[in-house]
Amino acid sequence: MRGLDKTSLLTNYRQLCTLPAASLPASYNILSCNRKIAECVRNDQTPSAQDLFDQMPVRDVVSWNTMLSGLQKAKNPHGVNRCFLQMTRDGFRPNEYTVSIVLNAFLGTAFNVLVSQVHAVVVRLALNSSVFVGSALMKGYANAGNRVALSGVFDEISVKDVSSWNALVSSYMELGCIHEAQTVFDGMLERNVVSWTSLVNGYISNKRVNKARSVFDKMSEKNVVSWTVMISGYVRSHKFVDALDLFLLMLKSGTRPNHFTFSSVLDACAGCSSLVLGQQVHSSILKFGVPEDVIMSTSLVDMYAKCGDIGAALCIFRSMPRKNLVTWNSIIGGYARHGLATRALEEFQSMTECGCRPDEVTFVNLLSACGHGGMVEKGKILFNSMKAKFGVEPKVEHYACMVDLYGRAGELEEAEKLIQGMPFQPDVVVWVALLGACGLHSSLELGELAATEIDKLGHAHPARYSTLSKIHGERGAWNSVQEFRKTMQEKGIRKQNAGSWVESPQGMR
Repeated sequence: MRGLDKTSLLTNYRQLCTLPAASLPASYNILSCNRKIAECVRNDQTPSAQDLFDQMPVRDVVSWNTMLSGLQKAKNPHGVNRCFLQMTRDGFRPNEYTVSIVLNAFLGTAFNVLVSQVHAVVVRLALNSSVFVGSALMKGYANAGNRVALSGVFDEISVKDVSSWNALVSSYMELGCIHEAQTVFDGMLERNVVSWTSLVNGYISNKRVNKARSVFDKMSEKNVVSWTVMISGYVRSHKFVDALDLFLLMLKSGTRPNHFTFSSVLDACAGCSSLVLGQQVHSSILKFGVPEDVIMSTSLVDMYAKCGDIGAALCIFRSMPRKNLVTWNSIIGGYARHGLATRALEEFQSMTECGCRPDEVTFVNLLSACGHGGMVEKGKILFNSMKAKFGVEPKVEHYACMVDLYGRAGELEEAEKLIQGMPFQPDVVVWVALLGACGLHSSLELGELAATEIDKLGHAHPARYSTLSKIHGERGAWNSVQEFRKTMQEKGIRKQNAGSWVESPQGMR
């Protein structure tokens, strides 16, 4: 946990179990202040909300909950933790909503180790029998990987309704306990569409998309969420044609898609590199009058960029009043794929000037753009700035991009030196990048080294044979070329087919 002492955090929560409750003095301006803070939170102006909150002479539980929700929305678990501790130390009694905000803020972060401590506070406040709190605790324990505590929380709920059973099914699925989740589902006396959808989503999360479709087909009632979950599941499994076919069935069923549905369908079109289908889906969005939001608009940018129409992608990007990190990554990645390195770097500069901090994906796109554009020095500067300036730790994919960057420029010694200095073991992508560079510049010795490392990793990559065959052919060693071709035939290895954005004129039926 960066910058935090786990022991002191746990001690802080133990102290909460002994703090007395206090009453809050009434104040006529609390309501107006709460409204102003809530407005700032809605508009993603968390610093302004914090300033207003700090200036309040008197607060109530709503004030604290509103501030906590703003910090959660800003993905600031450290701030949520600090605010929650201060709230209780100041004598305010958390309610069910408070606990839910705190637990949800901790999900997927290092703070999920505090779930059991929050649970202790919940018991002291006598909120542990609440269905609402119990469901949030189950999600928290599932995220922390505590199966025993998860079932214990369910047992503590005094009156279990269908939502608590649904939470138990979802939590078991998150832990990968598929059999237990199915058993709980089969034993439910009451089920609703959420129950079925939770089971479908659970199978998708556990990479059993065919089983998920089997459950989906058994649903007597489906809503837009059910359809969207299944379509999104196909997209996540790279079954893009199945996703598009299911979308057509959804339209025929009379269910009206929402912006989440269209976002997933656009991702499927991008996965197929089908510009015609993407354009038709875009027309359907306009036809249905779906309000534009940052998620769907970003999917449109990504679809057009991946399907070869960078002009349309840029047009939509420019028209967006709000952009998030994914939006910027989509347009930068689009420029990179089209070989427009300078444009990608210009957008990156605009991105940082807008206050949007880059992530790992941003730098993969930028380094790839520099590689295709032959911008070696700029690539070096970006790679070195990742951790030093932006706090982004370089990963294996970034090193692979740098190897490709050096390789394309013919700086094979620099590429080899970078690989030798990697803080972790290079994977097959890194070695294939080096091998490709060796093929480009007919470097036999280094190419054989890369091929040997690929063999050690147990990958029968087609490039291992085709590239070495090419190098030997350029050197006139035709006996070696014949041996490579014979080996490829014996092992059933074929050269990878090239891709193309040229597609058949078939559209959506």
